Amino acid sequence: MNHDMPSPAGTTDVFSTHSVFGAPCWVSLTSRDVKTTEEFYGAVLGWQWRPVRLGDRFRIALADGSPVAGIAGVATMWQMAVAWTPYFAVRSADEAAARVQERGGTTAVGPISLPPGRAALLADRDGATFGIWEGELFTDWPTWRRAQPAFIRLHTRDAFDAAIFYGEVFDWASDKPGCCEVHYEGEEVVLRSGGQVVARIESGAAESAPDPAIRPHWQVHFAVKDVAACARAAERHGGSVLSESADEAVLRDNEGAQFTVTARPER
Repeated sequence: MNHDMPSPAGTTDVFSTHSVFGAPCWVSLTSRDVKTTEEFYGAVLGWQWRPVRLGDRFRIALADGSPVAGIAGVATMWQMAVAWTPYFAVRSADEAAARVQERGGTTAVGPISLPPGRAALLADRDGATFGIWEGELFTDWPTWRRAQPAFIRLHTRDAFDAAIFYGEVFDWASDKPGCCEVHYEGEEVVLRSGGQVVARIESGAAESAPDPAIRPHWQVHFAVKDVAACARAAERHGGSVLSESADEAVLRDNEGAQFTVTARPER
């Protein structure tokens, strides 16, 4: 959910999920303690923080002054897992949640009203958790999408089946103006919005049986200048490195949430 995204004073351009429906529109971390979360991600990713109207348990992370992600220190209070979650834009949170349940998914929270919109936390039929958001987006959201500070990838047992599930929930590849496009590229399903790649879904080889060893989950990727430096900072501040290469590292923060840092393409 957006954790409160007011427009800067004097601006009038307000973007809504009605114009980008079906596309990933935000990422959020559910943590136990806001202070330790701020310290970890400030050290690893260089983020600054902005309070929001929802209260002391919520923050918006800023990178170079621009919103990157939301933090909600409610894991213990709401008995939720510590984890990163992507949120998808929908025209109606209630309708999208109903579609999820009709197709074998589940609802964990909501839909609930969180002005200026409505949100819900859901899981697909294989157990991968995701959220939905209906309402306003922050004013510079198109810049956020073009810069791609965050990217998401679904690791699942059967990419084709997952694409059908999400496509039916979010009207992907439909005849509605503005819908997301779906492409099958090798062993991945690639989602595009406005011509830009916004998500990928992957499983085993396209013609192989679904992999029972994969625990379905959405992985959040953050673009960084120095992958190795982020990995070392994570280790110094109580996190761990699950895997590492020259251009990508899978990390675990000091509370156990998993995320990926990916080398930012040179421009």
